[in-house]
Amino acid sequence: FLELADAEFFACGRIGNPKPSGMESVVSMSDIEAAAQRLGINLSSVDLDSIRLPPGDDLGVPSDDDEDLLARDDFEFETGFSNIIVVDNLPVVPPEKFEKLENVVRKIYSQIGVIKEDGFWMPVSPETNKTLGYCFIEYNTPQEAELAKEKTNGYKLDKSHIFAVNMFDDFDRFMRVPDQWTPAETKPYVPGENLRKWLTDEKGRDQFVICAGQETEVLWNDARQLKPELVYRRSQWTESFVQWSSLGTYLATIHRQGVAIWGGASTFNRIMRYAHSMVKLIDFSPGEKYLVTYSSHEPNGPRDTHRVVLNIFDARTGKVMRDFKGSADEFTTGGTGGVSGVSWPVFRWGGGKEDKYFARIGKNVISVYETETFSLIDKKSMKVENVVDISWSPADPILALFVPELGGGNQPARVSLIQIPGKEELRQKNLFSVSDCKMYWQNNGEYLAVKVDRYTKTKKSTYTGFELFRIKERDIPIEVLELENKNDKIVAFAWEPKGHRFAVIHGDSPKPDISFYSMRTANNTGRVSKLTTLKGKQANALYWSPAGRFIILAGLKGFNGQLEFYNVDELETMATAEHFMATDIEWDPTGRYSIFKFELRAEFVWFIFLWRPRPPSLLSAEKEEEISKNLKKYSKKYEAEDQDVSLLLSEQDREKRKMVQEEWNRWLKEWKQLNEEERAERQKLRDGEVSDAEEEYEAKEVEVEEVLDVAEEIVS
Repeated sequence: FLELADAEFFACGRIGNPKPSGMESVVSMSDIEAAAQRLGINLSSVDLDSIRLPPGDDLGVPSDDDEDLLARDDFEFETGFSNIIVVDNLPVVPPEKFEKLENVVRKIYSQIGVIKEDGFWMPVSPETNKTLGYCFIEYNTPQEAELAKEKTNGYKLDKSHIFAVNMFDDFDRFMRVPDQWTPAETKPYVPGENLRKWLTDEKGRDQFVICAGQETEVLWNDARQLKPELVYRRSQWTESFVQWSSLGTYLATIHRQGVAIWGGASTFNRIMRYAHSMVKLIDFSPGEKYLVTYSSHEPNGPRDTHRVVLNIFDARTGKVMRDFKGSADEFTTGGTGGVSGVSWPVFRWGGGKEDKYFARIGKNVISVYETETFSLIDKKSMKVENVVDISWSPADPILALFVPELGGGNQPARVSLIQIPGKEELRQKNLFSVSDCKMYWQNNGEYLAVKVDRYTKTKKSTYTGFELFRIKERDIPIEVLELENKNDKIVAFAWEPKGHRFAVIHGDSPKPDISFYSMRTANNTGRVSKLTTLKGKQANALYWSPAGRFIILAGLKGFNGQLEFYNVDELETMATAEHFMATDIEWDPTGRYSIFKFELRAEFVWFIFLWRPRPPSLLSAEKEEEISKNLKKYSKKYEAEDQDVSLLLSEQDREKRKMVQEEWNRWLKEWKQLNEEERAERQKLRDGEVSDAEEEYEAKEVEVEEVLDVAEEIVS
């Protein structure tokens, strides 16, 4: 079939192909068949490989390898047949059923995209005058062709005819497969670079990347030296943005042709490339095993649709593990950001750092895929009527989902916890009179907080409460938390990383209150308790240190950058500051430093600042606790190092002051020399007086009258 399709298609010319600029006309199949019939030629018996042009004569048809042709860049050539598909396993029918079969096939494929005029061809056997069981379909765009293959490969027309759909471009690849198998060449093992060597920095420093204009720099945060240390700099490294992988192993750069990732022991070498034309967004899985890329393609005409293409690559090998194509409307459910109306990220990764599962929301369905085969679990999606949001546990394959009220309140809203892969419902909570709902996982997956906005009885206003799920406890108990003033507006909520506490900003602007709660108490570990409430704070955002304990109470944007550093262990303020026009805050991965972003005029904006993420510690929780208890013993070494650095900085400061003093003395000496050289000239200007001292002269004011003009007055 492949040889026949390949030969016949090229013998007959490309279906509906317009005349390329600067090349000869490409004739249609009907013209070829008519000419063959007129000349009495049986096309099926023509051996194209045996045809040879006379030596030195190209019959006016330029060859593809003509050097003069290749040197010209003003021609617009077709780059391939990427908008054409081949549909195999069609019924073989006689002439009287041609039209019926064509109408059936056209009806199926015209629902996916626009088939070009004369873009459908079903070959016929000259001997039997019956169809050959396959057809060619040409769409307006490659995206439509790819979507048609995705949607209809394996389509069951009837019990005997299941479509096998391929891209026409694939045939070249199929034909290049050798007839005889030869074993792959075994290459000697070459150890790769240690891509995490940066974690062994003796000073324990963190890295960050800055992308400003055409320049991108990776630097060490060397707070001891009071300035960053350059690691790597490159101009025009990316065409759009840069992004660290989830664990900080790679730095990704974005290009029109796709994505590249970089890393290395001492510099940044290109590790892998991923082909995805006009890529706009990327997302790494939590364990860095996979990379998701996204592009969107605007409609070419009124009958065309906005298409979306997503690829999931194996980050290590660069192989496409699964692709998803469809209209933008299919990818708009869920998510918090994106482009062109598409929610991002489209896929939510679950199962912790093992990257076992990913899921997406569809219309009334949740599709959960496993990464062993990249297929749906149980080969089907979960049907969940009116589902609007999902959220994975950061640590376990547990999926939380939210379904709003249905039937005007007759069917309550609900939050459910689903165990994957068994799809077993672990816990469900029905919620009544719900206006809105948001889910917040604690980063160890121990707790889930569900913020529920409910209507009052009059339906004219709302109030907020929290449903707190204890995931690790038996039967997953749920506790309800309501604020003392139920009418307080919830401004912000945040869990303490690796901890059991959370903070809530509540009340009215410009000075709401901030309350701290704990999921544990000394007497009853199963009850939530309030630790304290800070009254009248000028804050609208919460930023916990990644190590817990410390939190920044921030008043961003309209609050003019008011900052308060708070110790939740001691329940006391450590410091306050103001960073005017601050819009965002980012802690470094260790919780030692934080940076504050702010908006400036466009020509001065630093486009990107990103801390390099760190992988989880290899120490056990017990070991970390032991280190924390004996921190003073361990810190002596580092305090001594800090003292040495401080002395070094003091010495450097003294050297700097010495250099400034020497520069001043040099400048003073030069001016004294110039003053001496001009002494005679100054004496001459003073009519021979020698001294330059002002006190030896007496200042006198002398009035001098001068006639400037004379006017005559005539009196009559």
